[in-house]
Amino acid sequence: MAQPPDITETFVREVDENLRRDQMQNFFKAYGSWLIAAVVLFLAASGGFIWWKQQQVKQSQGQVEKLAQIYKDIGSGNTSQSPQQLDEISRNGSKAVRASALFARAALALQQNDVKLATSTYKTIANDDGLPDPYRHAALIRQTALEFDQLKPEEVIARLQPLAKPGEPWFGTAGEMTALSMIKQGRKQEAGQLFAAIAKDQSVPETIRGRATQLASSLGIDVSAALQTQAQ
Repeated sequence: MAQPPDITETFVREVDENLRRDQMQNFFKAYGSWLIAAVVLFLAASGGFIWWKQQQVKQSQGQVEKLAQIYKDIGSGNTSQSPQQLDEISRNGSKAVRASALFARAALALQQNDVKLATSTYKTIANDDGLPDPYRHAALIRQTALEFDQLKPEEVIARLQPLAKPGEPWFGTAGEMTALSMIKQGRKQEAGQLFAAIAKDQSVPETIRGRATQLASSLGIDVSAALQTQAQ
C-alpha cells in the first residue's frame, strides 16, 4: 500500500511563501494604482508643507529684522514712520512679532502722551485669545495701571484676581494694585495681609517687596521678623 508523502517543515514553508506571494500580487493588481496615487499625494502634501514652513520662517525673520530696525529708529528719535510701520506689522506679523509690535506701539503712544491709544492697545493685546498668556497678562497689568484711578475698586480686584496670587509671575504688581483697591473699600486688614504676603515672596522684585513691607507696617502688620527668619 502506498505511503502518504512526507509533508516536511520545508514544504509547508514553501507553500506558505507562495500563498503570501500570490496574495500580494493579487492585492497590488487590485489596489496598486490607488497606492501609487496615495504615495504621490502624500509626497506632494509633505513637500508643500515643508515649503510653506520655510516661507513662514523667512517671513518671520523678515518681520523680526524690520521690527528691530523700528526699535533702532525709535531709540534714535526717528519716529515719524514708526507708528505706521508698527501698525502694519501688528496686522500681518506672527503671534510673537505681532505682540511685540503692539507693545512697542503702546509704549510709543505713551512717549507721545497719548494715554488713550496706549490703553486701548494694551486692551487689544489682553483680549486677544490668539496670543500666548504671558503677553496677555503683561498687557492686562499695563492696562489696569493706566486705568487704575478711573476704575472702581471692585473692578480692579475682579480683573486682577487670577494674577494676584502667590506663585503667579505678576503677583507683586497685581497684588499691590489689588491691596490698594481693598484699602479704598475699607478692607485694611485684608490689604495689610496681602502686602505682607508680597513682602515675603522672594520671587517678587525687591523694590515692590520693600514698598509692600512699608505699606503692611502702616496697616499694623509687622513683617520684618518673618523676613529676618527667611534670610536666616
